[in-house]
Amino acid sequence: MLANERDLKPGQKIGRYEVLSTLGKGGMGEVYLAQDTRLGRKVALKFLPGAFTEDQERLRRFEQEARATSALNHPNILTIHEIGEADGHKFIATEFVDGETLRQRITGGPIETTKALHTAEQIASALAEAHSAGIIHRDIKPENIMIRQDGIVKILDFGLAKLTQIKESGGEDSTRFLVKTSTGSVMGTIAYMSPEQARGLPVDARTDIWSLGVVLYEMLTGCGPFVRATSTDTLVSILEREPRPLNNFSPEVPGALEWVVTKTLTKDCDDRYQTARELLTDLRRLRQQLNTTAELKRVTTPEPAEGSGTPATRGSSTAIASRGSKRWTTWAVLLLLVAALLATFVTWKRASWFKSAATQVTPVVVLMDSPL
Repeated sequence: MLANERDLKPGQKIGRYEVLSTLGKGGMGEVYLAQDTRLGRKVALKFLPGAFTEDQERLRRFEQEARATSALNHPNILTIHEIGEADGHKFIATEFVDGETLRQRITGGPIETTKALHTAEQIASALAEAHSAGIIHRDIKPENIMIRQDGIVKILDFGLAKLTQIKESGGEDSTRFLVKTSTGSVMGTIAYMSPEQARGLPVDARTDIWSLGVVLYEMLTGCGPFVRATSTDTLVSILEREPRPLNNFSPEVPGALEWVVTKTLTKDCDDRYQTARELLTDLRRLRQQLNTTAELKRVTTPEPAEGSGTPATRGSSTAIASRGSKRWTTWAVLLLLVAALLATFVTWKRASWFKSAATQVTPVVVLMDSPL
């Protein structure tokens, strides 16, 4: 029997995997960094905590996570390599993501607007893929979103995923619900729950859209839109309160961005974005507009005089002055070239005039009288 997963040590073997270190622990499992000795790659191994190995419901949801995620093939969704078992303990082997969670990123303060939009785009793209396969995540939050070193986003932990529809092969494909949540049961993380999820009502893809709206709000402001002192107060806020407008945090927030966030956080799901694809389109268009506006502003903004500015901006001022110096050099060369051409033209005209004048002089003929 495997020792309790919290006791796994570096060098310990789990089948063909060699444990390297602990990556993290959560309610749905404990994750270790390991080396796949057969394929020579690093992987993440996720085990259920030892105390829950006899809990059939948790085992079912653990296996459901593997099935849900492995059914998806998208660059922003964590790749499942295999689901295995070692001494009675089931595990999932996934790709190892070298980066940080979005929670770690937000801890440093609000994220710059275009970067936040780019992150939200990738999440929306992944959700659009999952929803098209009939899979709802139901636990979108910063802890379940990894950002790689190159900026690529990966959605983790489909442990609460609800498989809404699976088509069975046959003459007449039928649709069946694999997991059914009865009214009154609440699953997920409170601060990111949609109103219908918080009430324990049946949910669909629009609950993930709400959660993404909460995440986007938090990226832009550094704080959650509905978080209060207690869980009960947070639930009441989700159900009855409206979040503070984004321009309360920054007056420069574009009105279009405020509109997008407000639409994701509309309490009536019928008035919310209906699909992640629709939200993705608006996010992408808005980011492109902001990039274009920023570029136009950069091009048209007057350059500060050399030596001006604070120490924090002096480096950029020096770079701008250098570019300005190069432009003046170019203009000087052009002016010298024009002057040279003009001088050549004047010289040519003068020579031409003298030549013309010489040919127009009337010859003087001296007539001498012949002798008598």
